[in-house]
Amino acid sequence: MGISVAVAGASGYAGGELLRLLAGHPDFEVVAATAHGNAGQPVTDIHPQLVSYRDLVFTGTSAAVLADADLIFLALPHGASAALVAQLPSQSKVLDLGADFRLADAGAWQRYYGGAHAGTWTYGLPELPGQRAAIAASDRVANTGCYAVSVITALAPLIAAGVVEADDVVVVAASGTSGAGRSAKLALLGSEVMADLSAYKVGAHQHVPEMLQATGARTLSMTPLLAPMARGILSTVTARPSSTGLGVEQVREVLRQAYDGEPFVHLLPADRQPHTAATLGSNSVQLQAAVDLDSGRVIITSALDNLGKGAAGQAIQNANLMLGLDETAGLSANGVAP
Repeated sequence: MGISVAVAGASGYAGGELLRLLAGHPDFEVVAATAHGNAGQPVTDIHPQLVSYRDLVFTGTSAAVLADADLIFLALPHGASAALVAQLPSQSKVLDLGADFRLADAGAWQRYYGGAHAGTWTYGLPELPGQRAAIAASDRVANTGCYAVSVITALAPLIAAGVVEADDVVVVAASGTSGAGRSAKLALLGSEVMADLSAYKVGAHQHVPEMLQATGARTLSMTPLLAPMARGILSTVTARPSSTGLGVEQVREVLRQAYDGEPFVHLLPADRQPHTAATLGSNSVQLQAAVDLDSGRVIITSALDNLGKGAAGQAIQNANLMLGLDETAGLSANGVAP
């Protein structure tokens, strides 16, 4: 028997992707998959693509069902994890894919999410300086937000290196519909989304405080867009250079040094732009740099799979570290095409 894992919220898109990745993991064995509204149904009724789980049935979500697993994944709506965690044994290893424990600032939580702040866990982005060791030493880890990964990987090294200013960052990012979850919503119907591109939560997206916290940026304006695709995020991150005459090769060198040897963050050749389709099914982030000819602003474009590096893939990567396994186990840097 392998390392036992349980997935709470396994009927959602992120939960289903977790199950898919766990099915191919050499060390993990799924012992429980919980779902509130779908309890009692076979996993394949909700996720027909997951044929290896044909004998697994969703159970109700409770601490008793989850507590005996060596590691517990929580793929629950924002605000739902804290109450469940309070019922789990203190020694349980838990990885939360929701937002409940990401933020250090209680005021930022109340401003963007509302309600009481549940606390702060180790932030689950291994590519940030010092975080890989911190994750490996932790029993409680807060997975990153999907938009946040795309922006933090693009921006954090540049602010740390002092090549861009921290107080004038602008982000425009487009996400596929799976980022909004699986609950039925009128705005996510196929007839509403197809052949359309629309902005939402303009100037008030909940991932902004997470981006500020992890990048060192002081101000950041974000415009998120809903794109007519199921999965993927493409972000354009622009910032004012800290000195005049900054060249694109200087920017690329900062990114190259930051991610040299990283298995899942890739700076593309200078003549190639990131594509969401190239990251589908993978745990990869693709990055590219430019300097605007007119304004001189630094532009970083990034692409990832919001259900991969933006959610389930990132969670597997963090779980590997928490349990002393090869960080890349059960994960691929290669996307699926066409």
